[in-house]
Amino acid sequence: MKKAFTALMIREADGGGVRAALEEVPLSLLDPGEVLIRVHYSSINYKDALAATGKGKIIRRFPCIGGIDLAGEVVESSDPRFAPGDPVIATCYDIGVSHHGGYAEYARIPAKWVVPLPAGLDLFEAMALGTAGFTAALAIERMEHEGLTPQSGPVVVSGASGGVGMLAIQMLAGRGYHVVALTGKAQEAEALKALGAAEILDRTTIDFAAARPLEKSRWAGAVDNVGGPILHWMLATMKQAGVVASIGNAASPKLETTVFPFILRGVSLLGVDSGYTDFPLRGKVWERLASDLKPQQLRTITRTVPLTALPVIFDEFIAGKAKGRTVVQIVGQ
Repeated sequence: MKKAFTALMIREADGGGVRAALEEVPLSLLDPGEVLIRVHYSSINYKDALAATGKGKIIRRFPCIGGIDLAGEVVESSDPRFAPGDPVIATCYDIGVSHHGGYAEYARIPAKWVVPLPAGLDLFEAMALGTAGFTAALAIERMEHEGLTPQSGPVVVSGASGGVGMLAIQMLAGRGYHVVALTGKAQEAEALKALGAAEILDRTTIDFAAARPLEKSRWAGAVDNVGGPILHWMLATMKQAGVVASIGNAASPKLETTVFPFILRGVSLLGVDSGYTDFPLRGKVWERLASDLKPQQLRTITRTVPLTALPVIFDEFIAGKAKGRTVVQIVGQ
């Protein structure tokens, strides 16, 4: 085992802001935890780009190795549930935020945050899914817990061309749902249909701000990645007893709506917290990601980049130019 390794360290910059750069880090610098992991892969989420560029106040402790996701092989463990050689996943919690994360050759993680790699997934696929895939699957798990089935009616997905949206479309289509992709990128229509979207709804044709408290009922379910007026419109257009999963706030964290969808149509608004969802639900969702919710075209929407590409590639995410999923190869780069 190396005594020092390469990691993407995020530090406070002189004069404010943050600076992210590759550094040689001693193993002794890693945070406490029962499980030492040799990281094979990580991934890039929008949250990672915000953290590394300082565009968002994500990092809660400096310095911090970035990367909220990681998958690899156990090297040492003081927890009897994990043994050297075990393939494992760790995502979210405080990883890459206030606990050294996955953009490194090694990570030491509390055992209660570690998930055994389920049969049906390899380490690469686990990171092609990552937090984005876990979030999409958690949304579906929660919606189905509230009674949503393919027979209930169509499900609309906003932010359809983003990482979470593309994964949610595949998962829902794989389960037999009629999926409607809501996107402002008309050029992505054919690609979204290839992933399983039955219909494409052009976001630019809808005046979301003009939506009344209740509109014509259209959707049995909705997965919302953007928030703001689009979420209000979704709530106003739900069918009786429809369910909406609120995942993100890419457009706005604000929601101006009325109680009418809830008290007149029995609509349920479900908050999806992938960051701190604990066991046994976390384990159950990963098991589903390896079975009935595993996207069939996962690799077709995923690219692989080396760790050395990170200081530059984050800008693509901030500029909204990144498509699909990005896996960061750590071992063997």
